[in-house]
Amino acid sequence: MDGGDTYSSMEAQYIRRHHRHEPTYNQCSSALVKHIRAPVPVVWSLVRRFDRPQQYKPFISRCVMQGDLGIGSVREVNVKSGLPATTSTEMLELLDDDEHILGIKIVGGDHRLRNYSSIMTVHPETIDGRPGTLVIESFMVDVPEGNTKDETCYFVNALIRCNLKSLADVSERMAVLDRTEQITGF
Repeated sequence: MDGGDTYSSMEAQYIRRHHRHEPTYNQCSSALVKHIRAPVPVVWSLVRRFDRPQQYKPFISRCVMQGDLGIGSVREVNVKSGLPATTSTEMLELLDDDEHILGIKIVGGDHRLRNYSSIMTVHPETIDGRPGTLVIESFMVDVPEGNTKDETCYFVNALIRCNLKSLADVSERMAVLDRTEQITGF
């Protein structure tokens, strides 16, 4: 993987198990890791919603579904201004609620991400004595003409980092609200 990141042994084990992309000479691939101070059920409740990526992905303004949320369903997302795209058409390739795995593939849109596929996995961990979540997102994509592998990976990694930070922010707020409701009995 071209992430330049170093992984803990547990992270590396999850990446070897779930994030096996086999890029060709004209593709790049990377895996990013985020530790979230919220339990797996909270984080997974956001990640698994293929029909509502805008709940935590800040660059998505709207999502219209085609299909029943099963494997093969397609979503059309509108991208907020500031990115070199306005729409992306994405297909659900994998949704495993037991193993907490989501796989998507971009199948169209007005952007340069061709043959893009990603896998996102959610794993339990303990952070400061509380239930936390390790999220790993990996991808593989063609390198557009006129770009290098490094440039392409840098761009996609930046988008994913932003999405993972937002996922952490939303999940952690939800977890705090849930704990507050439990304590106060609301």
